[in-house]
Amino acid sequence: MDTLQAIESRRSIRHYKQKPIPRETILKLMEAARLAPSSSNTQSWGFKIITDSSTKKELRKACYNQHFVEECAAVVVCCIDFGQFKMRGKRTRELVRIGAVRPSPEMILRSLRGGSDKEYEEERNFINGTINVAIAAEHIVLAAANSGIGSCWVRAFEHERVTRIVNPPENHVVLCLLTLGYPAEEPPPRPRRSLDEIIFE
Repeated sequence: MDTLQAIESRRSIRHYKQKPIPRETILKLMEAARLAPSSSNTQSWGFKIITDSSTKKELRKACYNQHFVEECAAVVVCCIDFGQFKMRGKRTRELVRIGAVRPSPEMILRSLRGGSDKEYEEERNFINGTINVAIAAEHIVLAAANSGIGSCWVRAFEHERVTRIVNPPENHVVLCLLTLGYPAEEPPPRPRRSLDEIIFE
């Protein structure tokens, strides 16, 4: 299956077969996340993979009783790792060293200052962190579709409750959950706006 086929075949799956996903398969999906692009190559993400029934049950309750959160084979908890933004200067120097980017004066100054030379730094990190994690999560979703595994993004949950259940490391903030499992349904494609409606001159 090529990339476009994976995109076309992907559906939000909310009914799963009671069949575990092999650990090595899950790790291949996570490798897709690891290879995702990110702002200034900060790689500002962290993930927790949950497969045990008791924790999935607790998560289901924290997700407003969405049944598929408990029924899926695995839940991937996707977090922003704000600690990685402290490494922005180092990451910039790495990119310059390998010739991936040509350094500008602003980039050099930002690198020397550790990447904190912008006003509204917290807001900027939150926006960039959200985008970075979303890209990595979608890499997981598309790699899953390519492997015959269904998925569903979950953003409807009680944040504090999920955080207590997951207990992420310091500087990590839960952004979304991804359910994974072998599909027990084949939903039809949802309507999409035409290209003419989304491309403007």
